[in-house]
Amino acid sequence: MGSARLYLAVAVGGFRRYASYRVATAAGVFTNTVFGLILVYTYLALWEERPGLGGYDQAQAVTYVWLGQCLYATLAIQGGGAEKDLMERIRTGEIAVDLYRPVDLQVWWLAGDVGRAAFQLLGRGVVPFVFGWLFFPMALPGEVSVWAAFAVTLLLAAVVSFAIRYLAALSVFWLMDGRGVGQVLMITGVFFSGMVLPLNAFPGGLGDVVRVLPWAAQLQVPADVLMGETDVWGAFAFQAAWAVALLAAGRLLQSVATRRVVVQGG
Repeated sequence: MGSARLYLAVAVGGFRRYASYRVATAAGVFTNTVFGLILVYTYLALWEERPGLGGYDQAQAVTYVWLGQCLYATLAIQGGGAEKDLMERIRTGEIAVDLYRPVDLQVWWLAGDVGRAAFQLLGRGVVPFVFGWLFFPMALPGEVSVWAAFAVTLLLAAVVSFAIRYLAALSVFWLMDGRGVGQVLMITGVFFSGMVLPLNAFPGGLGDVVRVLPWAAQLQVPADVLMGETDVWGAFAFQAAWAVALLAAGRLLQSVATRRVVVQGG
């Protein structure tokens, strides 16, 4: 119980930290709304030419756009979450302080990132999504059970997102710099998560591949659950399997890194 309270406090701290950046949050809301408008009209034109693309109608395509803008910062799809601070602490050697704390390193950073994600969802994600609902036709469910299932997919998506970024951050133990890794996270996050185009619309073998990669658990799976386009329990299983696999890989790599790599600056 004491450990649970500790990690809850870390999550609350993560929430409060990002809540203090009010101007940045307002700018982010504006940016996501503008990009949402650009993508919506692009999607409307595309779906006008290709009705039913990816198995979606126009209302579902519009819903997908605004959900993507809602989750963009929430899931740190282009990076910029806990991994950014972790990379810097590894680079400077401050990670040595974290390793001496009587806490689980991975869970500590996960808790902080969940707090960050919670604020970004409420502070930055809800407004663009509501804006889209007010001004565009959207395919939103009326059943509470669907919204509850969607909430579960968001939590699992946050864990998968963190696990991907945590693995990337640990590479700095060897690379000594996180800038290149951050660029890779940005490119892979945008492309493989479906931020530009739903993964359901990717053709042939490429579509088959991207839909089974972990990035699909971040946006595509929650979107399909929200719009009733996939089996809920299958979606949970897919996200949970990737979350467990990636967290286990992160724990293994963490063990190797902290045992065999000399901390830079330490």
